Amino acid sequence: MIDIDKWQEIFFTIRKNKLRTFLTAFSVAWGIFILMILLGVGTGLQHGVEYDFRNDAINSIWISPGQTSKPFNGMKPGRRLTLKTEDFDEIKQNVKGIEYAASRFYCWGNFIVRYKSKYSSFNVRGINPEMMYLENQNPIMGRYINDADMKERRKVAVIGTKVLEGLFDKNEDPIGKWIDVRNIKYLVVGVYEDKGDEGEMMNVFIPLTTAQLAYNGKNTVHNIMYTVGDASIDESKAMADQTMEILSKKYQFDPSDHRAMSIYNNVENFQKFKNLFVGVKLFLWIIGIFTIIAGIVGVSNIMFIVIKDRTREIGVRKAIGAPPNSIISLFLQESILITIIAGYIGLISGIGIIEFIKWALIEFNIDAPYFRDPEIDLFTAVLATVLLIISGAIAGYFPARKAAKVNPIVALKDE
Repeated sequence: MIDIDKWQEIFFTIRKNKLRTFLTAFSVAWGIFILMILLGVGTGLQHGVEYDFRNDAINSIWISPGQTSKPFNGMKPGRRLTLKTEDFDEIKQNVKGIEYAASRFYCWGNFIVRYKSKYSSFNVRGINPEMMYLENQNPIMGRYINDADMKERRKVAVIGTKVLEGLFDKNEDPIGKWIDVRNIKYLVVGVYEDKGDEGEMMNVFIPLTTAQLAYNGKNTVHNIMYTVGDASIDESKAMADQTMEILSKKYQFDPSDHRAMSIYNNVENFQKFKNLFVGVKLFLWIIGIFTIIAGIVGVSNIMFIVIKDRTREIGVRKAIGAPPNSIISLFLQESILITIIAGYIGLISGIGIIEFIKWALIEFNIDAPYFRDPEIDLFTAVLATVLLIISGAIAGYFPARKAAKVNPIVALKDE
């Protein structure tokens, strides 16, 4: 049952003390506003880092050869290592848990790619069919490199969307057209999109076996990579260690020499960033909550002043039989009302600022490194709302309890 008289009295008190009410409300609104801004910015930073992982599958491991930096079994450091096709086959066969595996051959140098009268410089790479899963690529026209292309060493090519724009007229179908790469003709069989940056879509992919034959690669590969499915961090580490053991035995180098063979574990590194942002979010929550606590203390202090000003009134109420609970509820409701309204204003203002920042980044095409799509999720908004109600109750309860304990005789003597 709603007590109309009590609410009329609360609103009368608020109108009578506009400045005091405003200052009380502002401290709460500011605390919630700062919390929303901090959490929104924290989410933007997290999305920015996650977006930086978009180029490759986050559950992937990448192997690249280098130069030995430690002596091993009587051999001096400084040996240059090279990966071979048979290394790829051995790793794929012996490392348990591999989901997709691919190897890559770089066609080094300035490769001019031509189609009719148009030409430009693009990256040319020899790849395996499963590279599309490692590089997060999606064929949007035609098909990708397949096993038949590899086996028969076909002169076919899959081009990125930027290559399509650079060589072909608008709305021209590139599938079935021949492009010239250093006087070798390749049949375009597909066009792909990549989740990475524009540079990832400026590639011409040809079968690995074709690239090795056409560009004097013999059986060399420059990278080996594979995905680990749903493997945990520890399982992915074990797979990486097993890979290093296979290669170190074959090429006779110290397994701890990461300059000799670099193994980049995307699973481990992505988890490190996730753990980092769990800590960052916790830190931001702590700052925001302490800011809200400061506001609550302000509300509580104001309510103590209100009670002091209304001591005589409280004495009259108790003298005519008002129970303690009615006095507690009066001040408690006033505190909760001010806190919720002020907090809601701070909540909406904070969300509004974050949405404006998000809109501005998109509208003006602002490329902010490691900052992308700031937002406040529904859970955070609900949690903040609950926090407001609890804050209002805490801020009003202790002053209200003190008011309920006032001796009516002492209160009536108050001037």
